[in-house]
Amino acid sequence: MTNIEHNKRNQINNIVSVVKLSSLLFSGICIFKRFFNNGDKVVDNMFGMYMISIAILTLSLIYGLWAFSTTRKFNSKHMKLIQLIENFIFISIFFGVILISGAHASEYKFLFLFIIITATIQSGMKQGMIVATISSAIILAMDILCAPKTPINQYFENDLILAGIFFLTAWPLGFYVRIESNHIKKLENLVNEDGLTCVYNHRFFHEALSEKIRSCEEEKSPVSMIFIDIDYFKYYNDLYGHQKGDDVLRTIGCMLKSNVGKEDIVARYGGEEFAVILPNTSEKDAVKIAENIRSKVESTYFEGEENQPNGKLTVSIGISVYPDKAKNDVELIKSADDALYRAKFFNKNRVEIYSSILDDLKNDIDEKHIDLVTSIKTLISVINAKDRYTYGHIERVVAYSRLLADKLQISEEEKKDLIYGAYIHDIGKINISREILNKRMPLTDEEWEILKGHPLNGVEIIKPVKSLEKISDLILHHHERYDGKGYPDNLKGEDIPFLARVLTVVDSFDAMTSNRPYNRRKSYDEAIEELRRCSGTQFDPDIVELFIEVIMENKRGILSV
Repeated sequence: MTNIEHNKRNQINNIVSVVKLSSLLFSGICIFKRFFNNGDKVVDNMFGMYMISIAILTLSLIYGLWAFSTTRKFNSKHMKLIQLIENFIFISIFFGVILISGAHASEYKFLFLFIIITATIQSGMKQGMIVATISSAIILAMDILCAPKTPINQYFENDLILAGIFFLTAWPLGFYVRIESNHIKKLENLVNEDGLTCVYNHRFFHEALSEKIRSCEEEKSPVSMIFIDIDYFKYYNDLYGHQKGDDVLRTIGCMLKSNVGKEDIVARYGGEEFAVILPNTSEKDAVKIAENIRSKVESTYFEGEENQPNGKLTVSIGISVYPDKAKNDVELIKSADDALYRAKFFNKNRVEIYSSILDDLKNDIDEKHIDLVTSIKTLISVINAKDRYTYGHIERVVAYSRLLADKLQISEEEKKDLIYGAYIHDIGKINISREILNKRMPLTDEEWEILKGHPLNGVEIIKPVKSLEKISDLILHHHERYDGKGYPDNLKGEDIPFLARVLTVVDSFDAMTSNRPYNRRKSYDEAIEELRRCSGTQFDPDIVELFIEVIMENKRGILSV
């Protein structure tokens, strides 16, 4: 339930509470009037005392139920049940008051109007008409059973009119409540929906995600997240114009809505990016849904798609699941986005499931070091928060390292070490201040010396984890130069560990092609030229040539990530 709905429900409950309290006061007045009639004293009438006590206890119970039901402790299902019980108790108490005050001849049959009004306001026309029917049946049955047997039952005739009033109260009031609810729903849709695609907007997405996670926490069930990005959408927009691009967005928005369940939330997350929240959905089921969406988009014809780089208009999809792979809504979004990044990086038009490199690492280390690896993961998250460049840099370096490892045809063990090293290589930055990491001006000599200390810091951090000893050389020497002018040990040529030389090329290429606080981003062609220019001085020439082949082979996919 959104904040708007919460506020609306609270306001309605406040109004209804006033009406219910008024009806209880009227009921109390009726009972006291009955036993104080003709000036009798209560103390002289033990039966009256008994009945008044029962009435007071009943009223207290009703009040307690009312107060309890209007708290925010219950979800909508529980509230509906409480309201049904409450309505039954109110009908019962009013029936008792009418019986005590003369049954068919009672002047207080109008008390049923209170519960008819409150039931209609709270639950709508249907509930109001049900309560009106029950109330009418009670008063008419009393007229038939209790009234004197006369040719003309005046009480029955009068109460037929009262029954009509009951229904005329419930019907138009319920109709108004329905119109008002529909109107509010339309207004909410205008606020919550994306005007172009008619799916939910970015703001509502975050509200709904928080609520779905809260709900699934209570039910101990998973929440799956799907991130969807249209491949080469900028290319399509540039070629055919934004109007045709908008048509694509609308079509895909409708396609997403028609391929998920009623409880699922489809939202436009960004320009050409959509997100789907799947409550009570396992990773396995989320993959099926995602693959179905990917296949539907691929098989749908979009005007001019034959001119797209891959000949079709397609989507890349990333998946993550709470709580298995994320602890909260922020981590769920980030991990799904990571998976989407990998899907786009590796040839697009595919579905990728989020997997953390450090989570994979846990399978390869001693059990006693699991907590330390978890701590390392936390440290990397802290670095990402301090340095806005580092997070994307790590993901890209890992992706490049996978591609280059395949090109180098190294063993699976070495490939694993390279990937782990790529993920952890900047962990030593935890000890460097945010001001130095994000400084736009050139660093001072003192600041530069501090920054150059991060490889040594990184080795010290992972030293307690014996299973990570193999990648300590990558962390320590990824800033060494092939000509011996690097740091921290001024190693030269093949004295630099092989995987460290590989990581140096990958790390430097991404640094050149990324937005950094202190230098201009190079194009991929410029970065390739820089690699060749520094081949044999800063970089191992053999590794440079193989890496350039990797970039050229995957250039189209890399450029559009």
